[in-house]
Amino acid sequence: MSILDRYIARQFLSNFVMLLGGLLVIILVIDFSLNFDEYVEIGSKLTKESGGISALRAVGAFWDLWWPRLFQLFGFLMGLGMVAAMGFTCAQFVKNRELIAMLSGGISLHRAARPIIVCAILLTGLQVINREVIVPRLSPLLVRDKKQAGSKNLGVISQPLCTDGNGRLFYARSVNLDTNTIEGLYVWERDAAGLMTRRITADSASFSDGAWQLTHGQVTDRRATLANGRQPAPDPVARFETDLDPTALRMRRFEGYSHNLSCAQINELLERFEKLPEPPERRINDLIRTKWGRFGLMATNLLALVLCMPFFLRREPANMVVQTLSAAPVALTAIGLGFIGAVTTIPGLSPQMSVFVPALVIIPLAIAAVSNVRT
Repeated sequence: MSILDRYIARQFLSNFVMLLGGLLVIILVIDFSLNFDEYVEIGSKLTKESGGISALRAVGAFWDLWWPRLFQLFGFLMGLGMVAAMGFTCAQFVKNRELIAMLSGGISLHRAARPIIVCAILLTGLQVINREVIVPRLSPLLVRDKKQAGSKNLGVISQPLCTDGNGRLFYARSVNLDTNTIEGLYVWERDAAGLMTRRITADSASFSDGAWQLTHGQVTDRRATLANGRQPAPDPVARFETDLDPTALRMRRFEGYSHNLSCAQINELLERFEKLPEPPERRINDLIRTKWGRFGLMATNLLALVLCMPFFLRREPANMVVQTLSAAPVALTAIGLGFIGAVTTIPGLSPQMSVFVPALVIIPLAIAAVSNVRT
């Protein structure tokens, strides 16, 4: 890498860090100021439970709630941060007439843009690591609300009556989402007419080896009758397999939990769903869209950067405020299309293809924009 490449890369990365850090600080300050009373109330509650200073407890609860979200926001703000850093970097070059010096030395503007694009690709790789390694490990902390600030646990919930992938009715009196255990499990198996055929009950259950391990589990066959017309005694059962594992229960409890899963975790869920007698097509498509949508958004972020470069790569001095006002709608539209494509179903296209439609639309526009740079 030449001295010029290192200089441009350093300017771009320093601007990116400052701009992204500034955006994150603004978000934190706005949330703390708007919800100050709630954080003070949480701090007072924590002070009564374990002592300490109420003001410090409030700030600690705020930070405990938000530090995992910073990693999540990093992915959401990546595209906007890269475009803004590119604009600031090129504006500095134009102001100091550095682009003119490059052109005078026989260096084209396309050559000057190369370090920025390389750095953007490396930042996207960092985003992949954040999205696939860090965020999934923080997923239990990301679904908490303000009332749970200061707590590391998801808590105990009751699972209302629902159906699993095999059409069985599933009910749990209480589910501990932190220890992956159930108290009071009831499962009813039904025939095609909806009539109950078997009932499975257990005092408690814990998830391991891909199934719920039952404590005092019993299964009663409602179709079997003895000679005297009575039902036979229930048989013991120690294992119950279903697609309603702890991850699926968390997804049902917390909206958006599936978006925090890694591709490997989503693949495990897809394999489990596809093995069911009646695979839930809608849930499978949603998981596929979640899996590939993040990559479609990353591609759109890179293309938005390339699409906006011609506004700032100028061989003659120009008013950068005007150029910024012209580039902002283009960048916001391109990044917005990426977000829309990641969550929207396009009729006639598979989920894997539909998430990349915005990128496919932007590619020829980006090529035309870069080709028209006067250098």
